[in-house]
Amino acid sequence: MDLSRFPRIDLIGGPTPIQPLDGLSRHLGDQLNGVRIFVKRDDIGPVGGGGNKLRKLEFLLGQARADGADTVITVGALQSNHARLTAAAAARCGFRCELFLTRSVPRDDGDYVGNGNRLLHELFGARVHLLPGDADSLAAATARATELEGEGRRGAVFPSGGSSALGSLGYAACIAEILDQSAALGLAFRHVVTANGSSGTHAGLAAGLAALGRDARLAKSYTVLAPLDEARRITLAKARDTLKLLEAERAISDTDIVIDGAARGEGYGIPTDGMREAVTLMARTEGLLLDPVYSGKAFAGLLADIRAGAYRPGDAVLFLMTGGVPGLFAYRGEFGIRQA
Repeated sequence: MDLSRFPRIDLIGGPTPIQPLDGLSRHLGDQLNGVRIFVKRDDIGPVGGGGNKLRKLEFLLGQARADGADTVITVGALQSNHARLTAAAAARCGFRCELFLTRSVPRDDGDYVGNGNRLLHELFGARVHLLPGDADSLAAATARATELEGEGRRGAVFPSGGSSALGSLGYAACIAEILDQSAALGLAFRHVVTANGSSGTHAGLAAGLAALGRDARLAKSYTVLAPLDEARRITLAKARDTLKLLEAERAISDTDIVIDGAARGEGYGIPTDGMREAVTLMARTEGLLLDPVYSGKAFAGLLADIRAGAYRPGDAVLFLMTGGVPGLFAYRGEFGIRQA
């Protein structure tokens, strides 16, 4: 899998570590049925507080620079992690940045509309355009790029989550990294598990596995945004598009995309009891932070599956921590934290 022909800007600096969850395992004991859980620390990184979007932005910003863009424009929800990291990476790489953010979650309290990622978007210097929840933010972003062209500038528009085929190459590269690390550790993971929002992370993992001649079903995700059937359809399409970019002589079928819908709850950004338990457990047993929108729900889904006997004793499972820690500050009330 040769990625050298794609323009790329290094935003991570090297492989992110894999570590066991020994504290959590001791705490839960027999509840884990002998299953070993490891985490891939894609929540850490040298730019913008870290997170999985950096891998996608390496390729998206690389292409933007190759195309001569001076401004990057992207879309997301009001508390978008992708928007935060796009603003931060743009600042580091010398691009202007504009964000089109929609009110996709039914909340208007001060924590949500003014803290967390929302604080950081503008701190990193982005120009923010606020839109209603039902607005077509991508159309607005594209129109803004056209407007910039009329001013003699050039904009590059990135989709939600950076989850184009080009952005998904970041996770094709990541699965190669994981396979190298697992071999060095002497581990054969039953699944590499992640959250599925805009679908690019899972799509990249699946495409990378197929391109490397491995079983794409090694990657599994829990949808936190779209209903299950829609999430599967979108992920399959993006995985196929990514595989085309890789020019691999492989195919991905619908049965190769493994997604679970049980952890989504009532919808995107709406807390669940499982998420609260997962975030609290990880914080109090490992000192690690899951976010309330993506990884908190996905880890809750993994714990539920392990407790239900979906894995065999001795199985090793790798959970991909995707970051999003600033989102915790927008959900303070969900964890019973009172103001002093």
